[in-house]
Amino acid sequence: MEEPRLNHVQCLNTRGLHRMAYWEWGDPTNSRVLVCVHGLTRQGRDFDTLARAMCQHYRVVCPDVAGRGESDWLPDPMGYVVPAYVADMVTLLARLNAQTVDWVGTSMGGLIGMGLSSLPNSPVRRLVLNDVGPRIEFGALERIGRYVGEPVTWGSFDEAADAMRLICAGFGPHTPEQWDALNRAHLKQNAQGRWVTRYDPSIAVPFKAVTPEMAAAGEAQMWQAWDRITAQTLLVRGAQSDLVTAQTAAEMSRRGPKATTVAFDGVGHAPTLIAPEQLEVVGRFLLN
Repeated sequence: MEEPRLNHVQCLNTRGLHRMAYWEWGDPTNSRVLVCVHGLTRQGRDFDTLARAMCQHYRVVCPDVAGRGESDWLPDPMGYVVPAYVADMVTLLARLNAQTVDWVGTSMGGLIGMGLSSLPNSPVRRLVLNDVGPRIEFGALERIGRYVGEPVTWGSFDEAADAMRLICAGFGPHTPEQWDALNRAHLKQNAQGRWVTRYDPSIAVPFKAVTPEMAAAGEAQMWQAWDRITAQTLLVRGAQSDLVTAQTAAEMSRRGPKATTVAFDGVGHAPTLIAPEQLEVVGRFLLN
């Protein structure tokens, strides 16, 4: 079974430099590049199944966004915001020497993709948004805020994995082997031998500072960005998602890039793009 190569690129922050890790699959000389970016508390190995399916066609690159996975933690927690992540991705694309890219973004990774795609002369050719859009339901933000950044540790991997399956119930049905793969990449032991999630708890600082008024102002800006996107766009979502409603999906299909939309039954926030029917939908969009 093919495994990814781990690389790093230096990026700028408000107090200096940090290293962003990225997992690379396929031929490193392939000019056809697919960038896959994870959600708020996750990391690039979430895309292993999709990357294995796509790496015969693409150079697949799955970054660990700053503060997650193998990437450095930021010295200033207020740097954990989408505009800074967009800047990091521009640095990554320069390292890759990618003239155009296709993009798959789950939740936060989709917001980063929208930000990059909305810029003049954007390199994004095809954009897959996984359960995210310009309008994010505030109730979903509150739900996520109840667990993100909480200082929880576990005494064993199995105990931690059980907790992750509860937190990630919205991912939908998975086999024990699939859960194990998702959790082994997401969990690590700390210096005391306790199991913890593989992200900086301080990512919660700017996230939990969001008020309903700030969310509304941000939504207005995101719809403006949406209307500037020209990339061919696919929105996939969980039919039971509490983050992107059917009404938001319908509006995304009517304006801006007029996204094609697909909902997966039995899934909330967010599809993991592991199930065969999910892989088929995304692969068909990217390769046709």
